[in-house]
Amino acid sequence: MTDRHIALVDTYALSQRLAAGFFAAGYTPVRVQSTVDVPTLYAGKPDPHPYATDLVHRGDVRATAAKLAEFEPLGVVAGGELGVELADALSEELAAGSGIPTNGTALSGARRDKFEMIERIKSCGLRGAEQIRVRNEEHVEQWHRQSGGRVVLKPLRSAANDGVVWCDTPEESVRAFRLLSGRHNIFSEREDGVVAQEYLVGAEYLMNTVSRDGRHHVTDLWKTHRISANGVPDLAVACHLLPRRGEVQDHVVEYGLRVLDALGILHGPAHIEVKMTPAGPCLVEVGARIAGLDLPGFTERATGESQIGWTVDAYTAPERFFARCDEDYTVRRSVAWAGLVSPVGGRLRAYRGLEELKALESVEDVRMMVAPGDSITPTVDDSTYPVALSMAHDVDEILLRDLGTVRFLDGHGFYELEDAPANGRAA
Repeated sequence: MTDRHIALVDTYALSQRLAAGFFAAGYTPVRVQSTVDVPTLYAGKPDPHPYATDLVHRGDVRATAAKLAEFEPLGVVAGGELGVELADALSEELAAGSGIPTNGTALSGARRDKFEMIERIKSCGLRGAEQIRVRNEEHVEQWHRQSGGRVVLKPLRSAANDGVVWCDTPEESVRAFRLLSGRHNIFSEREDGVVAQEYLVGAEYLMNTVSRDGRHHVTDLWKTHRISANGVPDLAVACHLLPRRGEVQDHVVEYGLRVLDALGILHGPAHIEVKMTPAGPCLVEVGARIAGLDLPGFTERATGESQIGWTVDAYTAPERFFARCDEDYTVRRSVAWAGLVSPVGGRLRAYRGLEELKALESVEDVRMMVAPGDSITPTVDDSTYPVALSMAHDVDEILLRDLGTVRFLDGHGFYELEDAPANGRAA
């Protein structure tokens, strides 16, 4: 075929930016769906891009790779967390005949399974959380009693803080295991398995990168803002783009790049979450794919480029990637993402003070995931924010002031439920 192609595995939701980036560079993506059925999370949300074709993987990697080979793709890129392992397998299968870049399959499990991930980096000399892969209730109860303090239970292969539970007692860990065991994760995968880990104390940072042939470029670094609410002691409510250099950033980057090497991420984008503990940086988890929450979109507005453009260059123009990969990004405008935190459940009548929130200097866009008339639930993870804010300002301190004001405006008084008195407090 004469057209230039790239294969994208599971381009759902905001990862569709990858398709737009490759189209803009003159490459037509081939869309690969890793599961026969679209996960419930993405059902009814069509992808508008005109792909060369849509291939549905039905379990036979060689068969899917043979169909994909007809398009002679430059590479195979995971559009999201669900597609990581199939992207590894397809690229490895195609690399034998075409030489396309591949991270291979030897460490694929460690790039998805959160237990294997931490064990792998520890085996490479990096600090990682104390943890167990939970076998049963007795196992987690005994481990928690021996460990003491707070621990975290989470699904092995999910994302977006789905199913993350903080437990202060062995009894709470047992209840969390019962809740998580055998459930479908956010990607509609069943029998996901459960990992229990020590609770890491410290600020959490997000590091996004793109790699080619083992050379890594840091595209953006973020500090998350967190509160304790709705029974969640470490709920993310905002993230704020940081300059590339700084004492904390340097520690996070040095550690994060070693994590990439330990997990064999030689090519493509990655999203790394790191806690800066009193003992130094420690990994929360890694995704061998672009960042969520549309962080690439925010980064583009702040620096003029993002993880999307760097990924396109890594596959289509590696010489340009190598020429610039050691450069630091420059923050020209401060940007942040923020989510409101609902403390209530019921049917929403109205948001009180929404106009005051919209009037903040740095608030550029207000997106309602829950509209008046819809059902609302207490916010406990990334899927339950009722309102998301896009924020930007030329002056960093104004942005930070407005992030604080968002927290002041949010809370019980912000939400009016249909069964609450018009002038009363929503309960």
